[in-house]
Amino acid sequence: MDPERYRQETRKSTLIVAVSFAVLAMSFSALAVALFGSPEGDNFRWNLAGVVLGLVVAVMLVRNVLWAQPWMDSAAYGWRLKRSLMSITNIMHHVETGVKCRSPEAMKLLRFYHLGQIEMHRLDGNTQALDDMNEAMERHREAMLEESLDVDQYRLDPAWLDHKNWKRDELG
Repeated sequence: MDPERYRQETRKSTLIVAVSFAVLAMSFSALAVALFGSPEGDNFRWNLAGVVLGLVVAVMLVRNVLWAQPWMDSAAYGWRLKRSLMSITNIMHHVETGVKCRSPEAMKLLRFYHLGQIEMHRLDGNTQALDDMNEAMERHREAMLEESLDVDQYRLDPAWLDHKNWKRDELG
């Protein structure tokens, strides 16, 4: 994905979602105060209830309506990529152990993680972080080639995340 297009589209979708939430929160707050509040009393709880209701409706709106819109594609892509990377980060100690034992699944998973990091940093415009990772990524790429594994791991196979299989099959 083109980084400039990604950043432009995610700014647009973020603005639309933020404005939608603000309008919903203010509307529900005003409605709650008008219906249940008192002119002489403290209406904080009704304002807060309106904001919370606005948040709930905004989340439902994003999930059920806006997420499928074409202008949300970049945000959805980034969100899915970040979730995939986070699922790997959460088991990274197992991944590193599996890579040391030459588990093909662990090696593919780490390669996907590296490629995903490259993509995310590129989209975010964070080239310094990429420079810091290049040496380790290249060493891992070479290790995969030595094991005759495909280094083009652009899709996450959920089965790779099951590190229990690595322990049983590869780690003994």
